Amino acid sequence: MTDEFLRQLINVGEVDILIGVPTHNNAKTIGPVIQNIQAGILKCFPRERVVIINADGGSRDGTPDLVAGASISDAQHVSNLFTLRTLHSISTQYADGPDAGAALRTMLAAAELLRAKVAVVVSPDSVEPQWIQRLAVPIYKDNFDLVTPVYRRHKFEGLLMRTLLYPMTRAVYGYAIREPYASEFAVSDRLATDFLATEEWNDELGRIGPEMGLTTKAMAGRFHLCQAFLGTKAPVEGTSSDLVAAMRRTVGVLFSSLDTNFPVWSASNGLAPVPTFGSPAEVTLEPVSVDRNRLWEMFTTGVSELEPVFRSILSPSTLQELVGLASGGNG
Repeated sequence: MTDEFLRQLINVGEVDILIGVPTHNNAKTIGPVIQNIQAGILKCFPRERVVIINADGGSRDGTPDLVAGASISDAQHVSNLFTLRTLHSISTQYADGPDAGAALRTMLAAAELLRAKVAVVVSPDSVEPQWIQRLAVPIYKDNFDLVTPVYRRHKFEGLLMRTLLYPMTRAVYGYAIREPYASEFAVSDRLATDFLATEEWNDELGRIGPEMGLTTKAMAGRFHLCQAFLGTKAPVEGTSSDLVAAMRRTVGVLFSSLDTNFPVWSASNGLAPVPTFGSPAEVTLEPVSVDRNRLWEMFTTGVSELEPVFRSILSPSTLQELVGLASGGNG
């Protein structure tokens, strides 16, 4: 932490709830996100001490200024609600480039310093006001340690999550967590302190996939986990899908945890209860536009870049067939 950031945190004092927003060049979306966070706080936590912490990875588009300049009066005017506490909004730069591990570590360290009972982390791209309550309340009032989201998805969305991450974490760790890797979640002070003490921050997987690492840490440590239904998550425009990078920060972290946590999961027996608050998840069937050329490009690139991994886990005949499919042209 920088001296200036520490000074700002000391001026804030102890809080009940911390809302963390990691950013890197999110000027197009951060304004509405901060306003929706403020609206959620005004509606659900008007008496609590709340702070918004923006951990920025060296934005060049003025994102931190938009966060620091966001006025609670704008949200009050729209919602006609008022808070009995001062709502602080602080932005700090943790690095000169995006680093998911450093961003999460900064926000959790701030939560620990401010003695927050719960730290809610949300995406800088989109958030709904009611998400703040749905993520925070299970920890703040019901003593859970980790709240992960459940989204209303189309059947073509979240395939990596639904077909690999969810069934594998359920089978290995015994927790039916629908979104073990998520951009929206909430952490208790107990879990935050435990996770901050881990050595995973120092390796590559800890820097690129801390969200998955947090979930596996919570499952292996037998913390109290639950889920909150958030509804539909708006797609982010202009983002590219890098399959290899996604595999590294999700599957890579999950596989790495298997070795570290072998004594825990090898001795587990049956499923642990994971309550879900809100409506059940839905898989929708509305027509969507599918870019088949983009899907084919992702497949061929993934096979090429992940071939060393496939070679170590697939039989020669299966690998040969997979490579043959990738080189066969887009039919």
